Amino acid sequence: MISQLSWKIGGQQGEGVESTDRIFSTALNRLGYYLYGYRHFSSRIKGGHTNNKIRISTQPIRAISDDLDILVAFDQESIDLNAHELRTGGVIVADAKFNPTVPDGIAARLFAVPITSIAEELGTSLMKNMVASGASWALLGLPIEVFNKAVEEEFGRKGAAIVEKNIEAVRRGAEFVLEQAGGPIEEFKLAEADGTQKLFMIGNEAIGLGSVAAGCRLMSAYPITPASEIMEYLIKKLPKFGGTVVQTEDEIAAVTMAIGANYAGVRTMTASAGPGLSLMMEAIGLAGMTETPLVIVDTQRGGPSTGLPTKQEQSDLNAMVYGTHGEIPKIVIAPASIEDCFYDTIESFNLSEEYQVPVILMTDLQLSLGKQSCDVLDYDSIEIKRGKLVREAEAREDNSLFKRYELTADGVSPRILPGAKNGIHHVTGVEHDETGRPSESAINRLHMMDKRLNKLNGVYIRDAIRVDAPHDQPDLLIIGMGSTGGTIDEARTRLAEDGLKTNHITIRQIHPFPTELLLPHLQSAKKVIVLENNATAQLAGQIKMHAGHADRIRSLLKYDGNPFLPSDVYKACKELS
Repeated sequence: MISQLSWKIGGQQGEGVESTDRIFSTALNRLGYYLYGYRHFSSRIKGGHTNNKIRISTQPIRAISDDLDILVAFDQESIDLNAHELRTGGVIVADAKFNPTVPDGIAARLFAVPITSIAEELGTSLMKNMVASGASWALLGLPIEVFNKAVEEEFGRKGAAIVEKNIEAVRRGAEFVLEQAGGPIEEFKLAEADGTQKLFMIGNEAIGLGSVAAGCRLMSAYPITPASEIMEYLIKKLPKFGGTVVQTEDEIAAVTMAIGANYAGVRTMTASAGPGLSLMMEAIGLAGMTETPLVIVDTQRGGPSTGLPTKQEQSDLNAMVYGTHGEIPKIVIAPASIEDCFYDTIESFNLSEEYQVPVILMTDLQLSLGKQSCDVLDYDSIEIKRGKLVREAEAREDNSLFKRYELTADGVSPRILPGAKNGIHHVTGVEHDETGRPSESAINRLHMMDKRLNKLNGVYIRDAIRVDAPHDQPDLLIIGMGSTGGTIDEARTRLAEDGLKTNHITIRQIHPFPTELLLPHLQSAKKVIVLENNATAQLAGQIKMHAGHADRIRSLLKYDGNPFLPSDVYKACKELS
């Protein structure tokens, strides 16, 4: 028996690829397997090639695989585009309707199943995804009862008759392929999982859940790929907690509404992608100048302009750090796992109020939309920290304004909500004095700039850098961010077999940059390679700027819209070593 396997389904967008993947992975999750998913889809509602890939394992996994065991194809294009991933002895389950063929040089077994014909016999071609699912599930020799249960959950709201039809489609697909194959394929039989059902979600859902747990009660946002799932999640969840989601007319309205709500004391967030972040820049500067808490999620995608809306990229880093005009304090956090998406969202809300700054949560498309197994979340560890929030100010004999921007030792001023007793103060994006009144005094300007910019000195988030450093003097230090961590770890396993000593660091606090934490690891490594999904080595640029050692740093860049594979990292590290 094997401990892991990769399965992929491909077809035209709108053809049922997504629902097939969802039911297939749900059933596997019920059996207790660890899963890691990747979606390749077009930036259109219907049409254009799309595929979903699931990696299945008895052990935790955090990367897509280099190869493929089973490919389910609804058209010849899906075979032509994806068959090269199939390992020797791999299987293609294809719809007989299009007379499928295996490309030259691909050593794979082809099972032509009358997927569409069976579905039409049962009443509608829409059920062809269930026929295909039944065929591929049967080849794995997994219990069909579990799959049928997942079908019931998916279609139960449509009535018993629809559920029965779909289960029959699954059965017919399974029977046909088993007759062709002579039973389940032995080399594809998975070892039994531990039976413990895991949480199985995308990063955007974890961010949504984290925001609810953090006390967020308003989300103002404009839909955009790949951030919209956060809105969709919170539209369902926030009303249960007395909150709501407001779809604004654009991202400028979204961020300014979030600033206003936070000023009023309601924990509020907004989320977007690169184009939306560009529109928010002036307002982010306003939040920095008025020292108003603000949480923004940037789910990075291919740019610039409309770019590649549905493809992987990590090219917004410099925009997040430097995008606003002038100079303000801000925090940029890069979660690296589903668990991070949850906990970092909570920490973002806390930090934004403790330090009264904008906090940007920086994800990438693979982390945002790739569905993954994750550990059970620890809700008991959640703390809500609102910083120097004053409920009622002391009366002042001279009836002077409240010093909302008081110069303090730590740079953080007392914050009072509008309407609170004795809390009257002025708020403006113009430079101001301690009470908020506009001031063009040179001395005041120096004091206020220093106050704002210095209040983040020495601030580090949880695991600002995540370190796996078994070697005191590694041959190679591999650095990444976002969704690259699992890919790096798999490549390191192969590198260790070749005798190469490697350490791995995931940088999670992008700004302020954690120089003091990273520097000792740079100094001890013979060579350093930095992975990032962009063309201009933006993370490597931050490292060189803040920590130096440019002479030993090399970059591995990928900006074709696809995430890194373990083989990409392995080959680059071997060449560098």
